[in-house]
Amino acid sequence: MKKSLKNISLALVVSTSLLSSAISMADEQKLKETDIQKLAINLANQTIQGGYKLVTIEHLKEMIDNKEDFVLVDAHPRREFIDGYINGATNFGFQSKHTGEWNKDLDIDGGATQEQYRKVLGNDLNKKIVIYCGMTKCGRSHNASWWAKFMGYTNVYRAPGGVTAWKDAGYPYKTIK
Repeated sequence: MKKSLKNISLALVVSTSLLSSAISMADEQKLKETDIQKLAINLANQTIQGGYKLVTIEHLKEMIDNKEDFVLVDAHPRREFIDGYINGATNFGFQSKHTGEWNKDLDIDGGATQEQYRKVLGNDLNKKIVIYCGMTKCGRSHNASWWAKFMGYTNVYRAPGGVTAWKDAGYPYKTIK
């Protein structure tokens, strides 16, 4: 019980800090505090449910710049991946809504198997894996992270701001066109 409360508290603190920039932009973009609150609570709940960790886009950039050894997965459908992705990412598309059923959680255009996902993630169950999608409210990265944890990977991170936060930070990205 004590560990569960600690995980809940940690998830709330991390999700709140990740959304602090959104809060500071609330007046600028006319976001309501209730909308920000919903995002923070949803992110915290997903993180607890998925059992993965969170990483900021800034930390992900540092990891890339420092040439850290990790797997980077973009959870967008292929049709969105081609419009902008973080260099070094492998595309493996998932749906936004999590069901816990492989065929329902995959991107509609997917049809991929868990074995194909395992090939993307690699054989080392302890290797660091970072998964992102489009933005904090997008559930694709949650789905992909949840499945990685379910398949036995232990060092799974979700970058909830996704490629939108990456672009907002002015970091370079790739396209396929």
